[in-house]
Amino acid sequence: MEHSSNYNKVKRYFVLGVWNAGRVRDAVEKGWITIAEFEEITGTTY
Repeated sequence: MEHSSNYNKVKRYFVLGVWNAGRVRDAVEKGWITIAEFEEITGTTY
């Protein structure tokens, strides 16, 4: 699966605790990542 261009950045921020799930959701709303990528990063449904 090919990821969005900002996927690695968003995932890194989430894993490091810089961003919470709400911030990752904002990234979806801004078109940075897809809903599927949100679910992959956070482990929760959108």
